Amino acid sequence: MASRSIAKDIITLRGSAAIVSEFFGYAANSILYNRGVYPEESFVKVKKYGLPMLLTQDEGVKTFIANLTAQLSGVFDVLAYTDKDVAVPFTWIESDPKLISNPQMVKLHSFDTKIHKVDTIVS
Repeated sequence: MASRSIAKDIITLRGSAAIVSEFFGYAANSILYNRGVYPEESFVKVKKYGLPMLLTQDEGVKTFIANLTAQLSGVFDVLAYTDKDVAVPFTWIESDPKLISNPQMVKLHSFDTKIHKVDTIVS
């Protein structure tokens, strides 16, 4: 009986990747909002993970984030470089790191599935 309860609480790799991907989508929205990349009025408040979260209502940004999160799997590092005056690209590509002089680091909520742990830092 105890083993059944334990198995019920464990998230599979497939499920874990989906949860991490979903979490990343919310994190990306949070970064865009907190950095002021898009106007405050273009976000709507929803409750997720027991927290109030802000989601963009801009269709182009929603599509970009959906395309990005759909490609996430396994172990990954994602660096997103934003500029208010740049059009949202349709796809994303790998590149070398672009280092920022005198960065400010902000640690966001961690996420743990008992199998994987995701730490999010905005710089």
